Amino acid sequence: MASFTRASLLVQLLRLALLSMLCISGDAFTPKDYSDALEKSILFFEGQRSGKLPPTQRLAWRGDSGLSDGSSYHVDLVGGYYDAGDNVKFGLPMAFTTTLLAWSVIEFGSSMPSQIENARAAVRWSADYLLKAATATPGTLYVQVGDPNNDHRCWERPEDMDTARTVYKVSAQNPGSDVAAETAAALAAASIVFKDSDPSYSSKLLQTAMKVFDFADKYRGSYSDSLNSAVCPFYCSYSGYQDELLWGASWIHRASQDSSYLAYIQSNGRTMGADDDDYSFSWDDKRAGTKILLSKGFLEKNSEEFQLYKVHSDNYICSLIPGTSSLQAQYTPGGLLYKGSASNLQYVTSTAFLFLTYAKYLSTNGIAVSCGATTVTAENLITQARKQVDYILGDNPARTSYMVGFGDKYPLHVHHRGSSLPSARSHPGRISCSDGFQYLYSGSPNPNVLVGAIVGGPDSNDRFADDRNNYQQSEPATYINAPFVGALAFFSGKAASGTLK
Repeated sequence: MASFTRASLLVQLLRLALLSMLCISGDAFTPKDYSDALEKSILFFEGQRSGKLPPTQRLAWRGDSGLSDGSSYHVDLVGGYYDAGDNVKFGLPMAFTTTLLAWSVIEFGSSMPSQIENARAAVRWSADYLLKAATATPGTLYVQVGDPNNDHRCWERPEDMDTARTVYKVSAQNPGSDVAAETAAALAAASIVFKDSDPSYSSKLLQTAMKVFDFADKYRGSYSDSLNSAVCPFYCSYSGYQDELLWGASWIHRASQDSSYLAYIQSNGRTMGADDDDYSFSWDDKRAGTKILLSKGFLEKNSEEFQLYKVHSDNYICSLIPGTSSLQAQYTPGGLLYKGSASNLQYVTSTAFLFLTYAKYLSTNGIAVSCGATTVTAENLITQARKQVDYILGDNPARTSYMVGFGDKYPLHVHHRGSSLPSARSHPGRISCSDGFQYLYSGSPNPNVLVGAIVGGPDSNDRFADDRNNYQQSEPATYINAPFVGALAFFSGKAASGTLK
C-alpha cells in the first residue's frame, strides 16, 4: 500500500511539474511583460552612467562620479558609461554599445513609443562622451579613462573611487583603427537616431564620424598593439581592425548615403572580412553584423554591390538555426545559444537582435533564406529569437530571469561595485578601496537593485551560480543590454498589436 501511495504521489508530482512547464512556455510572457522588460533594459544604462547625473536620473542610489576625468590631461572626458561591474570607461565596448543601442532605435524605435525618449537619452549619454573624446585634441582619439589593473585591485563605489584616472589615447604614432572605426560607427548610427528630433546635433555626429573614420583608415593599426596592458586582456582586439573599418564605413554610408563610402566597401570588402563566415557578433567581431546591415541594400534595391552580403548573411543564419544541414552553433539542453563560458548572454542578445533585424529586411521584401533543403522564413527567425529572449526572461530550466529586477526570481548577487556596496545615500561615509572587499565576499544580496541588468548567464548545461565572485556568470555589461533593447522593443510592439504568434 505504501509503495502504491509513493508511486501515485510521484505521478502527481510529475503531472504538476509538466503543468508548470506548460504554464511558463509558449505564451508565457504578455504584452505587459515585454513592455516591462523593455523599460527595465533601458533603465539599466542609468546605473552605468559616469559623470554629473541629471535631475531626471531614476536609479536614485547612484550619484555623481568621475567629475574630473581628463582634467589632469587638460581635456574634458566627463561622462559616458562604465562598461560592466568596474569603474573603467573602456572606449571599444562603449562605442559598440552606442552603435547597438542606436541600431535598436533605428530598426525598432516605432515599436517602443512609450520608451523612445528614454532610449534616445541612453544613446545620447554615450554619444556626447564619444564626441568629446573625438574632438578634444586634433589628430587624437581618447579611448579609455582608468587604469584597469589598479581599478581591479579595489572594490569601491564609482562615487568614491580614488584610483588613478589615467587617460589613454590613439594617434597617428600609436594607431587604433579598431576603436576609432567603431567610434565612427557609433557616431554615425547615433546621427540617424537624432536626424529628425535634433538635426544640428545629428549633423555634428555625422561630420565627426567621417573625420574619425578617415583617421582610423589613414593610420592603420590595432589599439591592442599601441596600448597593450591597458586594454589587454580586458578588451583586446582579437579579431583585428579590418572588421571595424568595414563596419564603420557601412554605418557612415547608411547615415550619409555618400557614394564614396560605397566605393570603399566595394574596394575593401573582401579583404576586411566580407568573405569570412562566422556566427559570433560581439564588441570584438563585427563581421556578421556588417553583413546583415549591408544586406539591406541588396534586398531593397536588388543591388549587385550588396549581393555578396546577402549571400553571407544567409550563411550566417543557416549556421545558427537548429535543423539545418549547416548548423555550427551549440545550444544548451534548455535551448540557449551557447558560445563561451564568460558572459555568454552577450552573444545571445546580439544574435537575437540580428535575427529580428534580418527578419524585418526579409519580410519587407518577401524573401526567405535557403539552407540547403531547408527554407528559413522571417517567421522562423522571429520564433528562434523569441526562444532566446524568453529564455533570458525566465522560460528556462532554472526558472529564473537573468534580467535583474524582472520576474519573481532573478540574480541577487550581481558582480557590480555600485550595486553591491551601500549607496552614498544610505552610507554617506567613504568606503575605501580595500574596505569594499567585505561586500564583494559577503553572502548577502546586493543592497542596490541594478534594475534591468542582464548578467553573463548560465553555463552550457543551463546551470547558474548566483555568486558575486563568479563574474563570468554574474557580471552585467552594457553590450549585453544594448541589442536586447531592440529585441524587446520588437516583441513588445508585436505583443501589444496582437500579432505575436
